[in-house]
Amino acid sequence: MSVPARKQTAAPKEQSKEWGSGPKVPRKGAESGSAHMQLIGQKSGRRQGLGSKAPGELCAQTKHLLATMAFLVSGTLQVAAQVADAQDSLGRKGKYSVQGPRVALTLSSPEVSASTVSFLEGVFQTLGFESCWRREALVQDFLEELTGFRKQLVAHGAPVGCVLVALVAPSGQLRQPQKLVWELSGCGALRGCPKVFLLLSSAPRAAPEPGAFLTSLRELCGRCPHWSLLQLLTEVFCRTAEESSGVIYCPVLRSSLRGALCLGKAEPWRPEAEPSPSAQYDQSGDRAALLLAVIRDRPGAQHDVDALGGLCRALGFETTLRIDPTAQAFQEELAQFQERLDTCRSPVSCALVALMAHGGPQGQLLGADGQEVQPEAFVQELSRCRALRGCPKIFLIQACRGRHRDAGMGPTALPWFWRWLWAAPATPSHADVLQIYADVQGCVAYRDEKGSDFIQTLVEVLRAAPEGDLLELLTEVNRQVCELDVLGPDCNEHRKACLEIRSSLRHRLCLQLPSRC
Repeated sequence: MSVPARKQTAAPKEQSKEWGSGPKVPRKGAESGSAHMQLIGQKSGRRQGLGSKAPGELCAQTKHLLATMAFLVSGTLQVAAQVADAQDSLGRKGKYSVQGPRVALTLSSPEVSASTVSFLEGVFQTLGFESCWRREALVQDFLEELTGFRKQLVAHGAPVGCVLVALVAPSGQLRQPQKLVWELSGCGALRGCPKVFLLLSSAPRAAPEPGAFLTSLRELCGRCPHWSLLQLLTEVFCRTAEESSGVIYCPVLRSSLRGALCLGKAEPWRPEAEPSPSAQYDQSGDRAALLLAVIRDRPGAQHDVDALGGLCRALGFETTLRIDPTAQAFQEELAQFQERLDTCRSPVSCALVALMAHGGPQGQLLGADGQEVQPEAFVQELSRCRALRGCPKIFLIQACRGRHRDAGMGPTALPWFWRWLWAAPATPSHADVLQIYADVQGCVAYRDEKGSDFIQTLVEVLRAAPEGDLLELLTEVNRQVCELDVLGPDCNEHRKACLEIRSSLRHRLCLQLPSRC
């Protein structure tokens, strides 16, 4: 279940307001401005008898009008200040400083050939990893080996710039990689450092081989050292999909990075040539958005609906909104949304689905009737939409995914992970999907009476820089969310939040409306 909470960036106050107390102040100044502009028009239409007042004397109606105008000016300035703050924050986007030594570990099962491990180490050296460790063990012993690796890093004592762990095993054997991720995420020696997990698996009964994924990664790292890792992986995904023969593979990345990570010799924020048009998704067609939100017993959810709906319309999405859907209505609305897309006469270039509700411990969503629905089923269903073949499909999920409340690591850092999954999907249509979760698996999602950190920050960042690469903007959203201190309703201790981003996008995605001649 989503847990109401108060967001704080300073020490919590001793007294807190009850839900619903105090005036409801819109979070977005633009909404306040439009409402009061309409009010001014109504007032000016009934201004009768004002000339009969003595000089210097103002009637109550005129005083109210002037007060409204003053509030309107204040609201306009507030909007400008919010946009300026968002743009200033984007100008200071997080950047990882990978100055310390880089350590790589290859953990492979006995079925993996020595040539594959050697190829991997060559890729690591291209990425700038000076120290490459190698371990061979049964898959069930991977956790024990990784624990030993973590202890060695702690005992070494010297600061580490970046760690990369490659887990290589036949398909289906590595069933719970999340435990391995969290084992390394709790390493004190790696606090605040990027931790990269590379999961490589093979087809059933076949030994893992380098393939197009690693080959493309090594080539691009050597040829484009100034690219960030997200840029590299997006291009690698494109090449892998194009070069795979026979069974089509769909690489997927999961990220909770808080800044740009460049493993080459050049800095990721230096000026560079714009990507060629072929490296971007064509966004000249129609855009469609479906917002399904349970606001009953979810204080602040209406603010998220208003903010996200306004953003979708500003970005040119034809938006469908359903409030308080039941579990069955969730499925029906998505089916109707897909049918409308398939029967649309004009080409569709992008689809966005936002799911906002209470969540269960296994990542399921709860409809307004308390019944469960699986968000992954929605992803698979929309991936089969004919009208969206080869087009980006964006999913925003604001819901709890467990009961854990993250207390963070140290004063400002918190556990977070970064990994890639390499697996053959059930259908090749799993490409071109972008999923953004408000929290990592197993954790609660926070929200207060003004909305959720995830949705509100997402709207602010995308409004400030709609021309930016969406994956990089989402990394900035995560940085800002990670910096917030959340005060939960069940205790007076600060908690932390962190997004999880899953992507199988094959091109750069920008949501700014293209210029039309």
